[in-house]
Amino acid sequence: MDPLRVLIADDHPMFRQGLRTVFDAQQSIQIIGEATTGEEAITLCEQLEPDLVLMDIRMPGINGIEATRRILQASPHIRVLILTMFEDDASVFTAMRAGARGYVLKDADKDDILRALFAVGRGEAIFSPEVATRIVEFFATTRPAAPREAFPTLTEREREILHLLATGQLNPEIATRLSLSAKSVSNYVSNILSKLQVADRAAAILRAREAGLGA
Repeated sequence: MDPLRVLIADDHPMFRQGLRTVFDAQQSIQIIGEATTGEEAITLCEQLEPDLVLMDIRMPGINGIEATRRILQASPHIRVLILTMFEDDASVFTAMRAGARGYVLKDADKDDILRALFAVGRGEAIFSPEVATRIVEFFATTRPAAPREAFPTLTEREREILHLLATGQLNPEIATRLSLSAKSVSNYVSNILSKLQVADRAAAILRAREAGLGA
């Protein structure tokens, strides 16, 4: 069998080196490239056509979930395995909606990462045990109505902006509506992502809509 052609997309050089050390010992895996941003991952997928992308979520510029979405729009045959530290519901389900075939946490041991890599390479869907448990609980549990103060760590302005995000408004529209500068809105959005501990805007919107905002 031909080796599985893998592209690593992660902005941490030491982590990439660790993965390469593990994969280089496997004759059935060929590392064909490394990307440090979402933009690079998209470009390299167009150029190299890997079988599989091992994708981090939090990267400079375009995040891994949006990169996954764009890669699969252009090349649906490429498989994406998310390898990240984020295990919140919003990140998991947003990644799945983007088309990721697997979701594994970075603290998994190397054998688990290899098993996930080969499973996704075979066309299977696979999740680390912690993530699989969250998925089962999400669908098995009746989700309570959002409390009156759904996001207590957010300021009133941040809650207002989160609500507008959940209605589908973009930063320039929010800036105009609230008489703020585009930079101020961008800073507010960054603060919201940090406080909600989610990886990107889409994940924040999912959290907000689950809590009843944006209706």
